[in-house]
Amino acid sequence: QVQLVESGGGLVQPGGSLRLSCAASGIFVSTYEMAWYRQAPGKQRELVASITSLGSTFYLPDVKGRFTISRDNAKNTVFLRMNSLKPEDTAVYYCNAILRSGGFVPRDYDYWGQGTQVTVSS
Repeated sequence: QVQLVESGGGLVQPGGSLRLSCAASGIFVSTYEMAWYRQAPGKQRELVASITSLGSTFYLPDVKGRFTISRDNAKNTVFLRMNSLKPEDTAVYYCNAILRSGGFVPRDYDYWGQGTQVTVSS
């Protein structure tokens, strides 16, 4: 059974930091493209950061320079370190894993965690 379990969310003051963790089971994070999404109330879910199996990264322009996505293959865990947090970062953050079709993979595989709440407020 594939599971992605997020942790590390909570309440933090503006300018503070948090590190989110996504612990995977049933898949290897080294094989998948891993990503963090977030969804704020009344807003569409948006891609925050991603990292490919080769290590290439992408960041939402609003978080570039403040957030860092990383992967620990030995722990089968993906992290999102968030610095200089702003109130507009408040959202539920979701871990996502994608294995794209090709070769012996007949279709895309797409898995999601349950989400962890991040609230940035004074």
